[in-house]
Amino acid sequence: MATNEGTEAVRVDSWIWSVRLTKTRALAAAACRAGHVRVNGERVKPAQAIRPGDEVRVRQDGRERIVVVKDTVRKRVGPPVAVQCYVDNSPPPTPEDTATAGRRDRGAGRPTKRDRRELERLHHE
Repeated sequence: MATNEGTEAVRVDSWIWSVRLTKTRALAAAACRAGHVRVNGERVKPAQAIRPGDEVRVRQDGRERIVVVKDTVRKRVGPPVAVQCYVDNSPPPTPEDTATAGRRDRGAGRPTKRDRRELERLHHE
């Protein structure tokens, strides 16, 4: 177990933030309110309690993270501890998710009009 808390029920928005699935707690709460978070298949509100064994699905950036809660934590923990708090059952990222076509080399200067159009096309796909 990563902490002493272990089997306590905690708020889903707090847990998602604590184990670093979202950058801020406000983003975690907003994802819950928008219906992007499901616990055991049910859409949940930010205050929904979760316990070890629950399956949490978080949809963000066009990708779904599927994790099973192993440990409940209330405070944000470091990345090595965070990965011990859940089992990641997410599908592997697709080649489109890992593509770096929208990236420019540092120091390459301003993008040309053609480059900007290409970037816009990638963002709207």
